[in-house]
Amino acid sequence: MYFILFICFLIIQRLSELLIASRNEKWLLSQGAVQYGQSHYPFIVAMHTLFIVSIIVEYILKPNSPIDFIFLVLFLLVLAFKFWALSSLGKYWNTKIYRIPGVYPIKKGPYKIFKHPNYMEVCLEIAIIPLVFHLYYTAIIFTVLNAIMLSVRITVENKVWAE
Repeated sequence: MYFILFICFLIIQRLSELLIASRNEKWLLSQGAVQYGQSHYPFIVAMHTLFIVSIIVEYILKPNSPIDFIFLVLFLLVLAFKFWALSSLGKYWNTKIYRIPGVYPIKKGPYKIFKHPNYMEVCLEIAIIPLVFHLYYTAIIFTVLNAIMLSVRITVENKVWAE
């Protein structure tokens, strides 16, 4: 029962993020934003989709995986950090890389402290979410895949903001 509630929450949360990103994308484009990194974006979408599928499959293959409340609390703390990071960006937040010419990076909230707090948060999420149900294979495999993906993404984003 815990797993079903958790995975439903996770899917709803991810879909709501895509809805917010879509709304923000329309606003960004109306402000003259230019998109970058289109070639790697489908791989990010595929990885995050397969991450959720992998959680479900590993859980099914590993029956009776109890919930780990410590990792659940850690996930909720990471989620709170995520909301702080995303709300600090406001309409500028997106799952894609956009830049409005003449606009510079946001420097408020966690962005005062860290260069890429949202990516730091995503790394923590990918590692912690599967551990809520002791799904070690998903945690390891997708932490590695996410690190590879983010190395590409951060390189592109750093180049965009260096212009």
